[in-house]
Amino acid sequence: MSRLFGIAGVQMSVARWDADATFGKMSDLTLNIQKQFPWVNMIVFHELVVPGLVQFVTPENKDWWKKNSGPVPGPQTDRLCEVARKARRWLIPGSMWETEDDKLYNTSVVISPDGDIVAKYRKMFPWLPYEAGTTAGDSFCVFDIPNMGRFGLCICYDMWYPEVSRQLAWMGAEVIIQPTLTPTSDRPLELVMARANALFNQCYFFSINGIGEWGGGRSTIIDPDGRILQEVGTSQTFMTEMIDLDHTTRTREFGTLGLGQTLKQLRDSGHTFPVYGNGKLPEGSFQQLGDLKFHRELNQK
Repeated sequence: MSRLFGIAGVQMSVARWDADATFGKMSDLTLNIQKQFPWVNMIVFHELVVPGLVQFVTPENKDWWKKNSGPVPGPQTDRLCEVARKARRWLIPGSMWETEDDKLYNTSVVISPDGDIVAKYRKMFPWLPYEAGTTAGDSFCVFDIPNMGRFGLCICYDMWYPEVSRQLAWMGAEVIIQPTLTPTSDRPLELVMARANALFNQCYFFSINGIGEWGGGRSTIIDPDGRILQEVGTSQTFMTEMIDLDHTTRTREFGTLGLGQTLKQLRDSGHTFPVYGNGKLPEGSFQQLGDLKFHRELNQK
């Protein structure tokens, strides 16, 4: 049985400060994609699309932030579940601010075509020190699509830590979805890392970015052999791709480009990973690095 699966990645701007307008836009785009491209099974949005992004919590926007965050599941996800149910599509609605026990998380969910939340993931690596108000998640996220395969989920800065994608692959992920929101000049570097994560783990890698004030676009799709299937520009658009999860199987079995069978060799190596000793640094390694904080001007007196 073929394992073909259609995915659409939406690169859009948000209605800043207006969560209701952003919800409406997401709903319209989802239903339009469902009608125009009936072979698309899953629709993915970018990081922090749901609240109409406020990147940092400040005294000026604190009340707005409180209003546009909440529990997950909760009112935000209820609306998104209804969109998925109406479209009869898998939906990964980027991410949203989640609050629990006075803590703030950057959280993504996976919603089934029946409108049920089947997975929840909290960003494990907030972009520090800039996201210092965000609590890090502590669990990796994979989920199964019946009769199709296993998918993994990470968010934005998680990609900068190869251990995240490797763990998702180790847990069986054949496709990794990464909602992101990158407006800065390091987006070209992230495109390199997206390709590298696909290569290291011999899997599909989807990196879906936003546009506008807090997003620089250039969303991309990489196949299990590290080939760039799509890379878009900086305008509002969406990518549609029919992937073949059997391609992941072939690459892992016969090797990248028919050459290196890296995951099988890693499995059979007999080495114990990670070498980091559960966070215990070997003597003389990184002790010379300073604290993780904002650096002041070097010449400041």
